Amino acid sequence: MKTDDLISMLSTGVAPVERHVAAKRLGRALVFGVLGALAIVILGYGVRHDISVLMRAPLFWVKLAWPACLAVAALAAAARLARPGIEIGGWWAGLAAPVALVWLAALLLLWLAPPGTREHLLMGRTWRSCSFNIALISLPAFVAVMWAARGLAPTRLRLAGAVAGLVAATIGALAYSLRCPEMSVPFWATWYVIGMSIPTAAGALLGPSVLRW
Repeated sequence: MKTDDLISMLSTGVAPVERHVAAKRLGRALVFGVLGALAIVILGYGVRHDISVLMRAPLFWVKLAWPACLAVAALAAAARLARPGIEIGGWWAGLAAPVALVWLAALLLLWLAPPGTREHLLMGRTWRSCSFNIALISLPAFVAVMWAARGLAPTRLRLAGAVAGLVAATIGALAYSLRCPEMSVPFWATWYVIGMSIPTAAGALLGPSVLRW
């Protein structure tokens, strides 16, 4: 077969690629994941009865801000990993910085706190259920983001799966904040991070099989 004939055959019936397809697909997954997480919290757990009062406290917004910053970085990294040959680049710092900052703040607060209060700051009242709740609330977003990533063209499947799981985990953490009674930074730095690690690890484990295309 001549080269011109081969080129002509390969180009026959080729449709233009939709613009911003990764952003659109991940955006739909994000909407589904957020709505699913909120439904689980509102219908399954119930929002804190004092949420209107709590929203006036700056610490509550700090509690939302750190997983929100992590969500932005994870979503950007997921969008890059969904396309072949594109590295995460500087978004590694965006993924690490929120966790590092909350850990540093937790260590500082534990160091400054009276010894008798440190256990309560770290364990709170809900340490047995917090991490599990975050992972459970992340499930709709986990399914949606993994679906979105599968429909694109990831090549680093394990890493792409882990980042997709992290996106879902941050959505779960944000939604659970509407229910969670804990307002201690050391508690967040421990049990929220463990809770978000579960979907992240699940994504890394399932990525090579679920995201294969």
